[in-house]
Amino acid sequence: MIQKNCLKAAYFTLGCKLNFAETSTIGKILSERGILRAAKGETPDLCIVNTCSVTEMADKKGRRLIRSLAARFPQASIIVTGCYAQLKPSEVEALPGVDIVLGSNEKLKMADYIDRFLSDNIRLTEVTPALDIKEFRPSCERGDRTRYFLKVQDGCDYFCTYCTIPFARGRSRSGSTADLVDMARGVAENGGKEIVITGVNIGEYGRDNSQSFFDLLRRLDDVEGIERFRISSIEPNLLTEEIIRWTAREARAFMPHFHIPLQSGSDKVLKLMNRRYDTSLFRSRVEIIRDLIPDAFIGVDIIAGARGETQDEWQRSYAFAESLDVTRYHVFPYSERPGTKALLLGDAVSQEEKHRRVGELTRLSDAKMEHFMRQSIGQIRPVLWEHPVGEEFMHGLTDNYLRVEAPIQPDKINEVTMVRLASLEGEVMKGDWVIG
Repeated sequence: MIQKNCLKAAYFTLGCKLNFAETSTIGKILSERGILRAAKGETPDLCIVNTCSVTEMADKKGRRLIRSLAARFPQASIIVTGCYAQLKPSEVEALPGVDIVLGSNEKLKMADYIDRFLSDNIRLTEVTPALDIKEFRPSCERGDRTRYFLKVQDGCDYFCTYCTIPFARGRSRSGSTADLVDMARGVAENGGKEIVITGVNIGEYGRDNSQSFFDLLRRLDDVEGIERFRISSIEPNLLTEEIIRWTAREARAFMPHFHIPLQSGSDKVLKLMNRRYDTSLFRSRVEIIRDLIPDAFIGVDIIAGARGETQDEWQRSYAFAESLDVTRYHVFPYSERPGTKALLLGDAVSQEEKHRRVGELTRLSDAKMEHFMRQSIGQIRPVLWEHPVGEEFMHGLTDNYLRVEAPIQPDKINEVTMVRLASLEGEVMKGDWVIG
């Protein structure tokens, strides 16, 4: 039996930036209860796994990780939370070494469940049905990163036909603007320079409590000490022209960086997916960004091989993706999710054809990314430097989200400096320090 004193925990996160932010919050809460983070090479007493379930592959990664932890640390108790735990708790609790299974609503109350388990030594599973989850629990942590991740919204009301997120995260709910601004001020007081605004469907922020996402952005922009804000993935219909124009012309600290899910370049497939826009709207958003902020990084999610994506619709989707002036595609093969309406839509695309389509989109993405980076050579841009990983070089991100490498200068860590983008090596820009 694990003793209550001197516990050490190891943390493992799969999936989205929101999961990473929440894992960091869990770590902070547990440290306040006296549970220390296990150092590299130490044997943990608790293995905390925050899972993803956006695809079947994500479920497999979760199972594989849990089994490997059970084999490596047979004396440790494994605690599993996140979307996989929410959607398939019985499957998770049957995995070796798992003592606690917590759903999305219980995730940030993990310390209480650990106390109960240590007191009673009885395995437990606690999962609130997703559509009964009403409470919003904010988080703002950086973990081992330089950037902070501020969770402003959770859940989703969109119910896209291929997606399980509403069943894993619950309905859309938001934090208080005043509370979130206070959290951003706390980051500044702790020396943080950059905050990424995260959530499941952040453009829906405030719809549940008469608040406004645009107002939140403007209030955050006024927080002194924060030099950079980034908006994480936002639906194209919720990324309004007003927000884009404000970012381009008035915002003090919002970076020229957008991440917009497309999912398909076929209007027919978008309708089958129950997406709330068409290709015309999507193109208009990209064109407005390019017109007002020519150097902006535009990342785009796209799915290959969805049900209903016939050969003709695939060719339309690819042609549309090819025509867009975006920076990079994040390509996902369509994954069948049990219980989704997509299973009733059209014929399934074979795995071989799906793989081929993923390859074509990935090559397209690589070409667009290389073109964008080569266009950046010679530019002088601000870079926020992160903690170095190796002994020779440090890395950082430009305002428009290009990764830059330069020789280590410890006094530059967590500082924004001007750097000349000198050359390209893979997907990293080599930077020269700009003096003065």
